[in-house]
Amino acid sequence: LVFLLRACRQFPGCGNIVTFSQFLFIAVEGFIFEANFGRKRPAIPIRYYFIMVAMFFTVSVVNNYALNLNIAMPLHMIFRSGSLIASMALGVIILKKRYSVSKYTSIALVSLGIFTCTFMSAKQVASNSSLNEEDGLQVFLWWLLGIAALTFALLMSARMGIFQETLYKQFGKHSKEALFYNHALPLPGFLLLAPNIYHHAVLFSQSEPFQVPVIGLTLPIMWFYLLMNVVTQYVCIRGVFILTTECTSLTVTLVVTLRKFVSLIFSILYFRNPFTAWHWLGTAFVFVGTLMYTEVWNSLGPFLARWRKRPKEE
Repeated sequence: LVFLLRACRQFPGCGNIVTFSQFLFIAVEGFIFEANFGRKRPAIPIRYYFIMVAMFFTVSVVNNYALNLNIAMPLHMIFRSGSLIASMALGVIILKKRYSVSKYTSIALVSLGIFTCTFMSAKQVASNSSLNEEDGLQVFLWWLLGIAALTFALLMSARMGIFQETLYKQFGKHSKEALFYNHALPLPGFLLLAPNIYHHAVLFSQSEPFQVPVIGLTLPIMWFYLLMNVVTQYVCIRGVFILTTECTSLTVTLVVTLRKFVSLIFSILYFRNPFTAWHWLGTAFVFVGTLMYTEVWNSLGPFLARWRKRPKEE
C-alpha cells in the first residue's frame, strides 16, 4: 500500500501503468504455472471469462480515472468499501433474494457512512478550489463526475460478483484459473491506454535514482515503487483467490473488510491526509455496517460464551 500511495501522490494519473504492470506480471506467472504455456484447457468455457474480463477491466480503468477527477484517496477507498450495498441491491433485483432486518440495517449504516464522507469531501473541494467562482464550479463538476464514475464502477463490480457466483455454482471453483484469465485476457485492452502508460513510464524513468538494498542495484525510485507494489499486490490477490476456495464467504468478506480498514487508517496516519471528525464518523458507519452484514457478532457469540464458562483458576 505504501508503494502505491507514494506513486499516486507524486503522479496522480499513474493508475494505468500500475494496473498494467500488475496484470502483466500475474498473466505471465499464470501462463507458465497454471495454463502450462497454453497447453491446459480451462475448466470454465473461455467465453464466460471474456464476459467476466470485460467487467473486470472496465471496473479497474474507471476506478483509476476517478483519481484524476478530484477524488481523494481516502474517499476512493471508503466509497469502494461500499460494495456490499451494490451487491445487496443487485441481488434483490437480479437474483430475487430477500435479506433479514439486520442485513438491511447494515446497508443503511454503510449508506449513511458513505454519504457523510462524500458530503464532507464535497465541502473540502469547494473550499480548496481557486478564488475564481467559475474555476471553483468547474472543479466541483469534475468532482461530481468522479463520484458518478465510482458509483458506476461499484455497480459493475457487484454485477461481476453475481456473474462469478453463477459460474462457480455451474462449473465449480477454479481460483488459479480465474486469476490467470482475469488478468491475461484484458492485456490487449491496454493498447488503448498505451500513450498514457508510455507517458508515465518516461516520468518514472526521470525520477530520482535509488539504490536497492542488499543487491546494490541502482534504478529510478518510481520503478522500485512499482516493482514492490506489483509483488505485494500479487501476494494479496493470490491470497484472496485462495481464500475463496478454502474459507467461507463470511471469513473472506471479513478479511477483505479488515484489510480495507487497515489500509485506510494507515494511509491517513502515514500521509497525514485531511480527515475531520465527520470523516471518522462516516468511516465508523461504513465498517460497523460491513461487520453487521457479515454477522461477525453472531460468530463471536458462542466463542465468548465458552470463554465466560471456563473454570476459573484457583
